[in-house]
Amino acid sequence: MRHLGAMGYLVESGVDEYMPTNYSISLSNPSIASGYLVACACTSAAAMKFHEFARERAWKNPTDASDTSLMYAYGTDKHLFAWLECQGYATEFNQLMVGYHLGRKSWGSPGGFPVQERLIDGAIVGDEVPFLVDIGGNVGHDLLQFKLHYPDAPGRLILQDLDTVIGQITDLDPSIIRMGHDFHNEQPVKGARAYYMRSILHDWPDKVCVTILSRIKEAMKQGYSRLLINEKIMPSRGPDWEITGLDMMMMTLLSSEERTEASWRRLIEHEAGLKITKIWSDGKSAEGLIECELH
Repeated sequence: MRHLGAMGYLVESGVDEYMPTNYSISLSNPSIASGYLVACACTSAAAMKFHEFARERAWKNPTDASDTSLMYAYGTDKHLFAWLECQGYATEFNQLMVGYHLGRKSWGSPGGFPVQERLIDGAIVGDEVPFLVDIGGNVGHDLLQFKLHYPDAPGRLILQDLDTVIGQITDLDPSIIRMGHDFHNEQPVKGARAYYMRSILHDWPDKVCVTILSRIKEAMKQGYSRLLINEKIMPSRGPDWEITGLDMMMMTLLSSEERTEASWRRLIEHEAGLKITKIWSDGKSAEGLIECELH
C-alpha cells in the first residue's frame, strides 16, 4: 500500500490509511481491469523477450504474422487471438476492447464523419438491403453507438466477428444482425452501402492486410459502396506516447505496426488497389477515418 501511495495510485490520508484515486476506482470497471490481466498473465513476455527475438532475426523489423515475438517468448505457433483464447483470456480481451473505446468519440457522432451526406443520402432503401457491415466489430459497441445516432438509417446493420466472439454477446439491440465471419475469407455480404473496420488492420502486416482488403473489395458495389477504415495514423513527426506505445505493442505481439499516412496510402491504394477519397480527422488525436471506394 505504501508503494501504491508513493506512486500516486492511492492517496495517503493518515497513518496506514489510504483513499482511492480516480485511477484506482477505474480498475473496478471490468472493461478497464481486464487490460491488466491480458497484459500481465499471458502477453508480457513478448516484450521482455523481444531483444532475443530481434537479435536472432538480424534486428530487422518483423513483418511475418506467423513469426512473432509472442510466439517466440511462449513457444507457441498460435497467433495472439488464438493464444488468448487457449489461455482462457478471450473474454477479458473483448472486455478490454470495450474499455478502450470508453470516453472516445464514435466515428458516426455528429460533427465527425458526415454519415447523412456520405452514406444515408443515396442509399438503397429496403428491410433486406445491407446498409452497414461492422467487420471484426467485437461485441457491437460501435454499431450500438451508430444506432443511437441514426435510429432510422435504411437497411440492415450487420455485426461480424468470429463465432467465439459473437457467442459472448449478452446485450445487443435485436435489430442488429449477428454474423459469424472470419475476415480472411470471402465477404458474404455483397453490395453494402458501407463496410467498416476499427482497429483491425493495425493487427496485421501488409501482406495479410492486402488479403483482408481484397475480400472486402470483391464484395463492394462500384459507385455505391464505401469502405471506412478507422485506425490510428502515426504522425511523421512528434507522435504522442499513446500511438508510439501501441506501435511497440503491435511489433512485439503481432509483427505489425501503427502506420503513417504515407504507409496507409501505399497499402490501400498501391497494394490493395482501392481509392482513398478522404481521410477524416478531428485534428486533436492520431485517430482517423480513411474513406475508400472502388476505382
